[in-house]
Amino acid sequence: MRAQVPARLAFATVSLGLALALAGCSKPAPQESPSAAASLDATPENAPGTTLTDATVQLPAVAGNPGVAYFTVAQGSGPDRQLVAVHVDGAGRAEMHESAMKDGMMQMSPLQTVALQSGKSVEFKPGGNHVMLFDLAPSLKAGGVTELTITLDNGDKATTKAKVVGPGGAEAAGDMGHMDHM
Repeated sequence: MRAQVPARLAFATVSLGLALALAGCSKPAPQESPSAAASLDATPENAPGTTLTDATVQLPAVAGNPGVAYFTVAQGSGPDRQLVAVHVDGAGRAEMHESAMKDGMMQMSPLQTVALQSGKSVEFKPGGNHVMLFDLAPSLKAGGVTELTITLDNGDKATTKAKVVGPGGAEAAGDMGHMDHM
């Protein structure tokens, strides 16, 4: 009988090992998806052929009011695209708008998309296209820097640093006095 105990023990050990191996096969090993890997990248790759320049976030004169973002986006190569979204770090929400004169009055209306033609640039500037920024974080201060990211219709993104300026475009509250001397 002593010879049978080790055989039973060996059989139990092999059976247990086989059961554990089969249990491991019932669930596929977790694999990192390409999008999960990309989300770990702190500095996303800009969309091919798309460049962002002159990005500025202007803080409101009255705290709690919306701010505004201006920038230039160029679609230097590749197919025409549509700009479908803008995100600014430190803003709870960003909306693309356009300003235009209508019946002698300046009117603002939301934009769902902005056409980007290959080889051309589009300016987001005062009196034209701009991005309204709502629910601004107190961490956004004149003289600082934040990130501005655009999203295109094909899901590509482009990111740049945006200079944070005070009301009227002043970099810091102390700079406003120097504007009188220019």
